[in-house]
Parts: sequence; C-alpha cells; structure tokens
Amino acid sequence: MYRFPIPSAVGLGQGPHWRKFRSTTLHVTGISLAAVSAGLLACTLLEALTTGRDTIALAVSTVLAGIAGGVLWYLTRPGAISKRKVFATVGWTWILTTLVGAVPYLLAGTFAHGGSGFVEQAVNSVFESASGFSCTGSTVLADFEAPGLGLMMYRQLTQWYGGMGVVVLAVAVLPFLGVGGLELISAEAPGTSSDRLTPRVSETARRLWIVYLGFTALAAAALFMADGFSSVYDAVAHALSVASTGGFSPHPASIGHFGSVAVETVAIVFMILGGASFSLHWRAVATRTLPHYRNSEFRMYLFLLVMCSAAVIALMWLKAGLPLGPSIRAGVFNAVSLGTSTGLSNATGAGSLGDYVTWGAGAQFVLLFLMVVGGCTGSTAGGIKVMRMQVLGVLMVRSIRQAQTPRAVIPVRLGRDVIGEGVVSRVAGFFLLHFLLVIGGLLVITALGGELETSLGAVVSALGNMGPALGEAGPTADFAAPFSLPARLALALLMIVGRLEILPILLAVVPHVYRARALARVVRH
Repeated sequence: MYRFPIPSAVGLGQGPHWRKFRSTTLHVTGISLAAVSAGLLACTLLEALTTGRDTIALAVSTVLAGIAGGVLWYLTRPGAISKRKVFATVGWTWILTTLVGAVPYLLAGTFAHGGSGFVEQAVNSVFESASGFSCTGSTVLADFEAPGLGLMMYRQLTQWYGGMGVVVLAVAVLPFLGVGGLELISAEAPGTSSDRLTPRVSETARRLWIVYLGFTALAAAALFMADGFSSVYDAVAHALSVASTGGFSPHPASIGHFGSVAVETVAIVFMILGGASFSLHWRAVATRTLPHYRNSEFRMYLFLLVMCSAAVIALMWLKAGLPLGPSIRAGVFNAVSLGTSTGLSNATGAGSLGDYVTWGAGAQFVLLFLMVVGGCTGSTAGGIKVMRMQVLGVLMVRSIRQAQTPRAVIPVRLGRDVIGEGVVSRVAGFFLLHFLLVIGGLLVITALGGELETSLGAVVSALGNMGPALGEAGPTADFAAPFSLPARLALALLMIVGRLEILPILLAVVPHVYRARALARVVRH
C-alpha cells in the first residue's frame, strides 16, 4: 500500500521531513533506471567524441532516465516482500525499464526511414529495446550506418544490462532486503532456483556482477587480440554480446563481417562459457578449481552442443554434399550460437554457407531443437534450460519404471543429487506453460499476418531469447518486413516473458485481472 508524504512534527533540532512511498516495485525500478542512465551517459560521451549525430538524443535520454530513476529511488522505500509483490516487482521493473530504454531510439529517429510514422517508430523502438534488455538479439534495424557509434554502443549495452539482470543489480545495492532479495533474484534469474553464494543476499548479487564484469573484460581482451578485429570498439561491442549471450552486433553481417576463423573460435569459447552457470564460474575463481566437470547439467550441456554440432556437420557434408571444412566452420558456430541463445551469425550475406535458412530441413530441425533447449540454469542464456530437460527425461523414465512396479518409491536424481518433488512439479508446470505460450503466440502472430514457418521460428526465438529465427526472419534478415506492427509488439512481450521465464509476468498481471473481474461483478449487481 502506498503511503503519501505527510509532514512530520518538528522537534528540537529537527527539520521537517516527508514520509516516503512504500513501494518495492517503484524503488527497484528507480535503481534500475539510474543504472541505465549511467550507461547512457557513457554512450553520450562516446557519441560526442566520435560521430556526434545522436548526441542530443542520448543526452536528453540520459537526463530523463536519471531524473525518473532518482525520483523513484529517493521518494520510495521498499516494503515487505510477499510472493505476489516479488513477481509484480520483477515484472513491472522489466516492463518500465524496457519502455524507458526505447526513448533514445525514438528521439534519435533511428527508425524514421522509408516514411514511417510516429506509431511505427515507437513500436520499432520498443521492439529493439525489448530485444536488447531480454538478450534476444532480434532486430528491426535495417540501416546500420544511420545510428552513431554511441547509440549503437547503447544498443549493445542494453543486452549486457539484461544478461545478469537489472533486478539483481538493484539487489546488490539493497542490503536490507534480506530474504526478499533472494526471492527477487529467484524470480529474475533463469533456472529452477537461485544459488546463494554467501549468507548475505546483496553480497551474492555483487559477486555475480563481479564475475560478469570480469568475464566481459576477458572476452573483450580475447576478441581484440584475435586476428580480424580492427578496433577496441568492435571488441567491446561483441564482448557485451557474448557475455550476455545477447546477439546484437553493430554490423549487419554480425561476426560474418570479420570473415575470421580466429574471431569465430574466440566467440564460440565465450558463448559456451556465457551459457554456463555463473555460480560455477564464481566457485572456479574462488576455489581455483574447476567445479564444472562435477556438475551434471554442465556435462549434459556440453554433450548436447557436441552432438548437435556433429549432426549438423554430417547433414551438411554427407547429405547436402558441401565441403567438410566449411561445413565444420558454419555448423559448429551456428549450433553453439543458437544452443547458447546468443544468436550471433557468421553468415557473410544472404545465401552464404553461414545462412542456415538455406540449409536442409534436417539441419534446421537440429537448430530448432537447440533453440528450444537453451543453456544452463543460472547463466545468461535463454531457452527451457538443460536442467529442466534432464528432469523431464528422468521423470519419463520414472513413469515407465513405476508402471512396472507401482509400489516402488523412485526419487528423481540428477547425478548424485535428489530433486525434490516440488521442483519436479514446477518443471512440469513450466513445460506446460511454455508449450501453451508457443501455441498461443503462434496463433496470434499468424492471425496478424505472419507466415507459418517464419512465425513459428519467431515465437520460439522470442520465448527462448535466441535472436534470429527461421524463414524470412533468418540471420541475414530483420523482423520488420515479415511482421506487422501488432505482431512486433506481441513478439516484444514474448521476449520479456521468455527472459523472466513466464511466471513473473503472468503473476504480475493476475492480481489486476482478479480485481477487474471483481469490479465487473459489482457493476453487474
């Protein structure tokens, strides 16, 4: 419940003060917007020192985001954290941050080409912002030369903010949230549960961001040293992509722009690491050991990437008759890119070997499977997650065994760990919700004019935060031509739903639906 500011009594030696609004949602949103404004400020300075075309748009956006964030942060204070408020806080924070994040594109006229009106520009700006913050990497940007270097770096930065999560960043500076902070991280972090690295939740959030910062810096250094990169700008821009598994690139040909095997190899390594749990990365740094190989999900994750890469290579080489070397290069890169939900492309143009929409149906089906699965829990990757696939597989085996021995008590195990029945139930519920959202999203997008194959790929890509899709929305195309304005808004919402793994958005809306139904009953009677 909000508390409006009321002047307090003035005591000896004390001046008047105002009570703050009690709202965890607005308080966390304020911190998130303040963090975004800091990134906007850096991009404004970069733009002013380089191309200078979008300096005013970025500067105004910085001021607006900073004022909005500062006011919300200063005039509010977090309240008690209930389950309902946790999901509402996370869901509305992401929605509001996405809307504010669209302002720089709108003010700069990034999508004001081809005679597009204000409504189309606004929709495209929201789509690009949602794609960035959700780490999806889908784009409606056709002219990559029009935006300045600062605005393009802001575009890269949105996915980096979204990779670890703006709410996790807020929890890092809110030590007094306590257990509520852990629930906020759980609602935002991808996976079946949050991993508490330290007794203090804020310290856990800070350590995750420290690992994330170090990982990004290491990726930038490795990319800069790789043969093919010509500037620090490109190295940093693509490091933000691989660390967040976001997939944006300042070049229309993505990684294919460089035409370098060394660059693609470095990108593959960091995409694989970005799709793994950052808790494992922290423990590796803290203990100076490699806990990854003892983790059953990570082993299965690597196994799937290797097997699917091999399947794609075999289908391209043996069935399509393509040369073995180029098949290995294109097959491994695209399998890893989509298997980690990064969405970078090594296609040098439409119809080139890296353009997987030209591959056979078998190879595309393998890539579609990887798009559905995604990376590990606790990573920046999207998708259903490998652990959920493991739990579902073990659950299927247990059902068969229980049919043979009905009285047997058979626990669900992953490696040496026993998975609780509560987690099993949540995984089953998640699969059902995900399936229903795919079907519902496909119905909506096709009803709004989308072609079936392209719409299916786009819905799966949006919910899995993959980036490029199939058909007319492949790695060398954008999402503007195949989809109408309402369809783009629907896909933008699916991106945020997929990033937050469905429940926070749904449960943030449910209370409002109940209140609306109750009000309607009162009006009828």
